[in-house]
Amino acid sequence: MWKADKWEDYALLDTSDGKRLERWGRYVLCRPDPQVIWKNVKESPMWKKADAVYEREGGGGKWQKRDVPECWTIGYGDLRFKIKPMGFKHTGLFPEQAVNWDWFSALIKNAKRPIKVLNLFAYTGGATVAAAAAGASVCHVDAAKNMVAQAKENAALSGLENAPIRYIVDDCKKFVEREIRRGNRYDAVIMDPPSYGRGPSGEIWKLEDNIAELIRLAADVLSEKPLFFLVNSYTTGLSPSAMGYMLGLEMKKRFGGRVEADEIGIPVLQTGEALPCGSPARRAAE
Repeated sequence: MWKADKWEDYALLDTSDGKRLERWGRYVLCRPDPQVIWKNVKESPMWKKADAVYEREGGGGKWQKRDVPECWTIGYGDLRFKIKPMGFKHTGLFPEQAVNWDWFSALIKNAKRPIKVLNLFAYTGGATVAAAAAGASVCHVDAAKNMVAQAKENAALSGLENAPIRYIVDDCKKFVEREIRRGNRYDAVIMDPPSYGRGPSGEIWKLEDNIAELIRLAADVLSEKPLFFLVNSYTTGLSPSAMGYMLGLEMKKRFGGRVEADEIGIPVLQTGEALPCGSPARRAAE
C-alpha cells in the first residue's frame, strides 16, 4: 500500500462502525466511510468532541456543526488548501492523494524539460496545485464550475495565482476528444474520475463501465515521450490489479515504461493500521 503519511495539518484519528474521525487543521470532523466495515471500540476521546458530524438522512445527509467556520485552510508542505464541509460528506480535498502528489512532483522536478500536464476530473485542484508547484504547466478540467472556482482559490492560497494553469469547465471526455482533433498533446495525464454520476446528456455514468475507454482516449492525447500517466479509482469493484492491467494495455506497447498499481491509504493514529482509500495505477518512463 502507498500511504499518505507525511501530513502535519491532517490526521486520521480513528475509524469504526462506518465512520472516520479526522483532524483537519484545528477542527475534528466525523463523517461516513463505506470502507469502514469494522466495529472496534471507539477508544479515542475525540469521538465525543468532534467539531462537526455528518449525519445521514434518507438519501442524503447534513453536517451537524459546533463552533466551526464555513471554511478554513490547511497545508501540505508549501501547498495550501481550502477546507469546506459540503454536501455528500465531502470537505473539498482527498488527503490520501498526497502520496500521488509526491510521486509525480518528483518526476516533474527531475524531468529537466518543460512538462505539460492534463488533469481530468480535477475537482478542487489538489493535483493541479501540486503539479504547478513542481514546475509544470497544467490544464485543469472539471465539469463543475464551483469546483473549478475552488481550484483557483487553492492555487492562489499556494502562491500560484500567476502559474501557467488553464482552467476549463467542461465534460472531460468531450474535452479530450476536441484536444485530439486540435492536435494538442500533453506530457502527462492525471485522471481521478468519480465512481458514478451523470453524463452531459443526463445519462447515468458508472466508472467500471467507462474506465477502460477513458484510459484509451486519454492515451491518445499524450506526447511522443510522455513523462507519466496516473489514474485513480475509488470504486471498490475495481482492484489495483484490474487498474494496472487496463493502463498497461494502453501504455506498454505504445510508450514502454513501467506500470504499477496498488492501494493508497491513510495511517490511522489510534490503531496503527491504514485505511484503504483507492486503487491508483501509474505509468512512468523507466
